[in-house]
Amino acid sequence: MTSTTGRLMWIGVRPERLADVQVLETTQALVTQGLEGDHFEGLPGGAGKRQVTLVREEDLLTAAQRLGRDDPLEPAQLRRNLVLAGLPMDALRACRLRIGDAVVLEVTGGCPPCDRMDETVGPGGREALDGLGGLTARVVQAGTLRRGDPVEILPGA
Repeated sequence: MTSTTGRLMWIGVRPERLADVQVLETTQALVTQGLEGDHFEGLPGGAGKRQVTLVREEDLLTAAQRLGRDDPLEPAQLRRNLVLAGLPMDALRACRLRIGDAVVLEVTGGCPPCDRMDETVGPGGREALDGLGGLTARVVQAGTLRRGDPVEILPGA
């Protein structure tokens, strides 16, 4: 049976497009805007389908192994917003996730690795992340995100 619950392991935002990732313990998820403090927040009309980016903790280790490393990649290297653990990737496609008590995200698509991965992860980074780049989502119900919050795939989503 496939698990429908996991955990929020890491939160990161970038105040500007190419800025360094700021690691947070907590932040606000804002409808039509994404995460408070992230560079998408405040754009006219919101950031659409790419308000929030997600990656699985398990994929950080798989990508590192592809590069011949023993330790998982650092989440900030991938420049994603949230790291989730304990949820299978196939269950995350086109679903809604409840994180903590209130936040609901709608997964909107894949987030393939870009050329910057060779810069942030190192040579071969983009190739190592092929199929593991994560997902994009939009906020459909606002609230507070906290590192360690439970993550649930909502039924019927």
